[in-house]
Amino acid sequence: MIDWLNEAKKYQNDLFRDLEMILTIPSVRDTEHATKEFPLGPGPAEALTTMLDLAERDGFTTKNVENVAGRIEYGDGPETLGVFGHLDVVPAGDGWQTDPFKPVIKDGKLYARGSADDKGPALAAYYALKILKDLNLPVNKKIHYILGTDEESEWYGINRYLAVEPTPDFGFSPDAEFPIINGEKGIASFKVTFKAGPAITGALQLRSFDSGIRENMVPQNAQAVLVGHDLDDLSAQFTDFAAENELIGDAQLEDRGLILSLTGKGAHALEPDAGVNAGTYLATFLNQLPLDEAGQQYVRAIAQVMQLDSRGHKLGVAYQDQLMGDLTASPDIFNYQAGENNSVIINIRYPQGTTAETINQQINTTMAKFGDNIASEIFGHAQTPHYVPANDPLVQTLLAVYERQTGLKGQEQIIGGGTYGRLLKRGVAFGAQFPGQPNVMHQANEYMPVADILKATAIYAEALYELTK
Repeated sequence: MIDWLNEAKKYQNDLFRDLEMILTIPSVRDTEHATKEFPLGPGPAEALTTMLDLAERDGFTTKNVENVAGRIEYGDGPETLGVFGHLDVVPAGDGWQTDPFKPVIKDGKLYARGSADDKGPALAAYYALKILKDLNLPVNKKIHYILGTDEESEWYGINRYLAVEPTPDFGFSPDAEFPIINGEKGIASFKVTFKAGPAITGALQLRSFDSGIRENMVPQNAQAVLVGHDLDDLSAQFTDFAAENELIGDAQLEDRGLILSLTGKGAHALEPDAGVNAGTYLATFLNQLPLDEAGQQYVRAIAQVMQLDSRGHKLGVAYQDQLMGDLTASPDIFNYQAGENNSVIINIRYPQGTTAETINQQINTTMAKFGDNIASEIFGHAQTPHYVPANDPLVQTLLAVYERQTGLKGQEQIIGGGTYGRLLKRGVAFGAQFPGQPNVMHQANEYMPVADILKATAIYAEALYELTK
């Protein structure tokens, strides 16, 4: 009998040294600075090459696929077990109490962007593989530990990998929650465009409105610029509105107009209710004002069918499935410039039984009430719902390992998040967030408990051993 947790603890210093090095790399997808050598920007490529260098240091065979994905190999056999992690992170955003790219351990928690999603779990899974290798345990399958570098956006890297490299037969992704995630809702974003109308007129004009940094993050900050008369009175009205809604509001009168800034709470778009959407709250305030026609149309639509509508009832897209639960809707990117085409991008997680095309038609029907110059379209690639039955041997094996390691009962779970587990027909997500821990992914001050990283390493080591017997 192997004491997997004890084995993991032997590597604690090395694991956290390597993890700190990976966490200091700001590996946000950055196509603005992309080159032929680094198609997703320099940060994701640096994180990938650093990780592959660590594996080569430890004696593993590696492969770098065009600086957008990579593989660490171990073992041999007729089947291939895939482990899918990712080394990219969402933008840091505001509200951090420490530097998001200078890891800090405080009160037993490791704070840094990516500590929980997904660099902490990814290093735990890597050290689990290293434990198997160093113990020279027999494995009867190939293990391909596959690393992507834009999981938080378009999945170009992992899709490119699967286009040119062999696809594993089954596997898991250490990028969600324990005890297991064997079902994931469909994910699609919808861009609602407000086409520019007549010339802007009115005593009070909306010049700009901006909120959100990624379509899978509830926006924490929002800002609007107004021009017109009696702007001083609006400042007090705005700060009162912010206080009434327990938000942070700031109004500054400058040459370009009255600048209204609102701060809510960021969160992962898989559960919009975990955040406070600064964009929809700012639109709700502006909807009370006598704005110009185009500005009024924009904020009225947001305030009436997007504010406090996490299940899509007002938007007309609400849907529920007995297995997968509720559809969720999160408006996450707002862009408005006076006189131009303007937009809102809504991120929707939907259960089986509906489709992205159906949802898009429903959004168009709802938005038609606000004007015939508004249209919705599917924005980017829509991912369909994914489910591996609870009686599948993969699910049963992983749950058994979880139960042995924790003493807790395991059961199937379905989430609104999207992981690389859905890449395989027999693919699931497995950890590394433990039950009872708050979900701080995509939030300011993201962290992962140090003890949980070690515990996850032990679970992954036994899981790899059991799945490759």
